[in-house]
Amino acid sequence: MGPVIRLLVILVLGLSAFGAHASAPTYDIVIRNGHVIDGTGSPWYAADIAIKDGRIAAIGRFGKVDAKQVIDAHGMLVVPGFIDMLDQSGHTLLVDGHAPSKIFQGVTTLITGEGESVAPLDDKILAEEGSRPKPAWRSLNGYFMQLQAHGIAVNLGTYVGAATAREMVIGYGDRRATADELAQMQAIVARAMREGAFGVSTALQYPPATYSTTPELIALAKTAASYGGIYATHMRSEGNGEAAALDEVFDIARTARIPVEIFHLKVAGHENWGSMPKVIAKIDAARAQGLDISADTYAYTAWGNDLASFIPPWAHAGGNDKLLARLKDPQTRARIEQDMQTPSDAWTNDWLEVPGPHAVEITSVENPALKPVEGRRLDEIAESWDEKPLDALIDLLIKDHAATDVAVFGMSQPDVTLALEQPWVSICDDAAAQAPTGPLGHGHPHPRAYAAFVRIIAKYVREDHALALPEAIRKMTALPAQRMGLARRGVIKQGMWADIDIFDPAKLRAPATFERPKQLAQGISWVLVNGVPVIADGRMTDALPGKVLRGPGFHRVATGH
Repeated sequence: MGPVIRLLVILVLGLSAFGAHASAPTYDIVIRNGHVIDGTGSPWYAADIAIKDGRIAAIGRFGKVDAKQVIDAHGMLVVPGFIDMLDQSGHTLLVDGHAPSKIFQGVTTLITGEGESVAPLDDKILAEEGSRPKPAWRSLNGYFMQLQAHGIAVNLGTYVGAATAREMVIGYGDRRATADELAQMQAIVARAMREGAFGVSTALQYPPATYSTTPELIALAKTAASYGGIYATHMRSEGNGEAAALDEVFDIARTARIPVEIFHLKVAGHENWGSMPKVIAKIDAARAQGLDISADTYAYTAWGNDLASFIPPWAHAGGNDKLLARLKDPQTRARIEQDMQTPSDAWTNDWLEVPGPHAVEITSVENPALKPVEGRRLDEIAESWDEKPLDALIDLLIKDHAATDVAVFGMSQPDVTLALEQPWVSICDDAAAQAPTGPLGHGHPHPRAYAAFVRIIAKYVREDHALALPEAIRKMTALPAQRMGLARRGVIKQGMWADIDIFDPAKLRAPATFERPKQLAQGISWVLVNGVPVIADGRMTDALPGKVLRGPGFHRVATGH
């Protein structure tokens, strides 16, 4: 080949390479013709959105653009992906990372770890789990690595559970921590914060968390605060003792100098119905004094719980095996039944707070022989067993190894709506990821698992007119992102991660009911997580683009990353 020909070949190859480079799409996805509600509470505006490398690259009215995929959002809203402020999917995402019940609601980010967290773990905690499969991880970082390797369709962040730290150091006994034990618990929280926890959480109605003192909680909250974290709490009482429980929350916020998130704000118990205005006034007064208090809600009149939570805290001391032994002992059982029927301010007595046994629905059991009781009310079970309802409750716990879950109809609609309307209240579903069929399709869950977020728009915006649509979107996007410090999520803005939902609000449906809960939400046309569709034209894709999110104290050196 002569010099001239060789030069011509080089020029042709160079031009071909330039042409190939020039024709490469500028964007991965362009969303056209949508009405954008950006998450801040502002009204919608018309715009196109361009996405590149998982982030929002441009917003405007584009002419001809070069993109791998164009989504026509004509007649639909384009909003930030929803953020679930109280999720329970720490384990279930490792069963099915697609999380169908979440993504069909438009949920793109989960915040988990209520009181007990999926990590860290030790032998005490694993022993309490009984015969269940043992996780491969021990540290929070180990869990994160396994989760990311498995693949998830949603983003996930977690708290470290105060009860988890207590169980690792003290076990399940009913006693105070010594100074040395408290220092060990603080060290556990500190390590978890360095590995990416967003803060420390409590669920103070459940043993062994019930045995924690306020000074213990303040100490753990101070540790979390030193890493920029928050304190999130299922308060000690949401019923008769709610005023005192709020005072404890304020004391922790003030003394530890830490922001607080109150999980699933409610007024529980029929005797307390109508008290939500007092609860709101008390929180507003604390906020006016400079305490950074916020809350979340799933906006149903029934909560979900363990059936064992009806049993007084002293009977749980020592763990599940000790509880079952006490329930089986006639004398101790008689004492338990007497306590459950005696008014007391010393503990949250759900038995006296619910309107009656018909208000308790069995949602899931562990013993296969008890599957027929799922979806049935306690009074119906008692009648079929020819027992009094209280006896049926205790016998059910014994037969199911104290692993029964229930839905409890213990709230009034006006109280629920008033809590939802507060500008500092965001949205959660307080549920694990579910699926109508397959390995996540077991049990008879609370319908919030499938419907909580879509129902906010379908019921409280469209039907009840309790919220304006931009405000409802803010409660599911920018507000929780701000609380959790997710600086690059929760708002549609250039440079943000492209967690995006596209839907016609008039077509949103939440068909899940207490009678038939395993029904996916309807009407979400597209869900993008980090710029990748996990719902496309209303159908789930195979993509698993979710990321592990780490909190403000994350130290890459400490985790080896």
